[in-house]
Amino acid sequence: MKPYYSPEHLRRIPDLMKVSPEAAASYLHFEKQVYQTANALPQKTKELIAIATAHVTGCPYCIDVHVKKYKALGGTMEEIVEAILVAAATRAGAILSHGVNALLSYEKEEASTPPHGAQDGPECFC
Repeated sequence: MKPYYSPEHLRRIPDLMKVSPEAAASYLHFEKQVYQTANALPQKTKELIAIATAHVTGCPYCIDVHVKKYKALGGTMEEIVEAILVAAATRAGAILSHGVNALLSYEKEEASTPPHGAQDGPECFC
């Protein structure tokens, strides 16, 4: 069985971009601004942030690309692991903080909740 994620799949990005060339050009412009034009952060720091973010989003392609770039800039595996742990702790903290919404929802009076399907739009956008 072929792997679901394979680096060779990335060669199809140009085909994907042809479907919506204006949006693709906007994205590429934005990416260039962030990684090449904006210079308040050193490139090495940007790549470390990208590694942490790639782990939060779960993109194996981004993990691979940004780890290689970071290593080429002199980054260490210890720094990578620490950044991943910071991302994990931050994500876990955000989940816990959002748990207050579950508490508040649970404590609301039942009468304030419309019956299932009684709304005009979707009940949830996730």
